[in-house]
Amino acid sequence: MYKDVFGKALLDYHNDNYTEDIITWTNISDKDMLPLPYLFRNFEEMPMIEQEALKHSNGKILDVGCGTGNHSLWLQNKGFEVKAIDISMGAVSVAKSRGVNIVEQKHLLEETETYDTILLLMNGTGIFEELTKLNQYLEHLKSLLTKKGKILIDSSDIRYMYEDEEGSYWIDLNQNYYGELDYYISYKGEIETPMKWLYLDFDTLKTACQTVGFKCYKIIDGPHFDYLAQLKLF
Repeated sequence: MYKDVFGKALLDYHNDNYTEDIITWTNISDKDMLPLPYLFRNFEEMPMIEQEALKHSNGKILDVGCGTGNHSLWLQNKGFEVKAIDISMGAVSVAKSRGVNIVEQKHLLEETETYDTILLLMNGTGIFEELTKLNQYLEHLKSLLTKKGKILIDSSDIRYMYEDEEGSYWIDLNQNYYGELDYYISYKGEIETPMKWLYLDFDTLKTACQTVGFKCYKIIDGPHFDYLAQLKLF
């Protein structure tokens, strides 16, 4: 059962009850701190990939997994019509309070309107959960695009996390795709129900896109095995 631990943390920070940060970890990585102030960043504080995605956005825009509304607010201020969605009620509440005009608690697969730009940022492929669901999500995204619309999505090739000191990889080819992780969040001692989270290398994304009728090309590489891709209809 989803507890919305993430949303509780965002609400605490927004309401000036900031005393500690979120802790995250996965089945292949140790615990790490996710500072709450970072989740309220402005454009100048955003990574290059996010800045580029916002600069490439136009028309009617859908911000998927909007969090506190950083991207939506910047785009609104540029005059764009933006709809923001997130599964976290806490995030939706914070985004509304910060001034996002249209924000709904909704899963991507429940969305039905059409858009000129769809944003999936901060490892946007994560919500696909696992490789077997990739085509389902891509087909749904396809149904949400206008004829000349585009999807801007980022992810990372986490193969580097499986590299040993000799430069060899210890990926078990008999297991699931190496980018499928179990993702954990805790805040103030409360642990969220584990989530499936997908990191996707660019070649795998591109191949899947071609299968469902998307042109996929890389806009920019980030500094740490990450990238921003653009998807458009053939």
